[in-house]
Amino acid sequence: MTPEIIRVAIADDHKIFRKGVILSLKTYHNIKFIFEAENGEELIKGIENEQPDIVLLDLKMPVKDGIETTKYLNKHFPKVRILILTMFEDERFVGHLMDTGANGYLLKSTEPAEIKQGIMDVMSTGFYLNNFVNRVLIKKNYSKQKFNPSLNTEIVISEREKEVLSLVCMEFTAQEIAQKMNISARTVEAIKDRLMQRFEVKNSVGLVFFAMKNSLID
Repeated sequence: MTPEIIRVAIADDHKIFRKGVILSLKTYHNIKFIFEAENGEELIKGIENEQPDIVLLDLKMPVKDGIETTKYLNKHFPKVRILILTMFEDERFVGHLMDTGANGYLLKSTEPAEIKQGIMDVMSTGFYLNNFVNRVLIKKNYSKQKFNPSLNTEIVISEREKEVLSLVCMEFTAQEIAQKMNISARTVEAIKDRLMQRFEVKNSVGLVFFAMKNSLID
């Protein structure tokens, strides 16, 4: 369930941009910026003192860039969700950052309303996949299948696991999935955890990518 107040930190080496993002989201009273940082190292120090729910993270920064910061946060602060906010539209960055542990990827040309939507979706479902990211990931995963097919490994999942996986890919929360399947939210989380362990992924985003790559859902 999305908390009443979402605590957000932002890391970007351009002060004017940081202030602009904070100001543009000021009208959304359930989003609270708790601190800002000029680079990844400063962000990490801030998180050690006050942990946000979500980080808006630029990629190109001095001292510690967004890629290294994403890796560090994913390892040491796995509960902090990462929403990339960058000028880099290169498809390789999108795929790599999402594989590394980012929960969403937005361009700096994005309207404030979409940044707000990204924050809300990441909090409620664990990821935000807009049309740009979906297009890149589908292309990326198709390319993997085309050039690196696995002919010897058969992936078998139960009907219940398949139903949960399908609903996760449709961006339903655990509570919503539980209601649709008439099971408990705890059971849904247990199934998700089992699938993540089996597929060797770290979060719901990883489950979506794995399902797309291996054609596990209709």
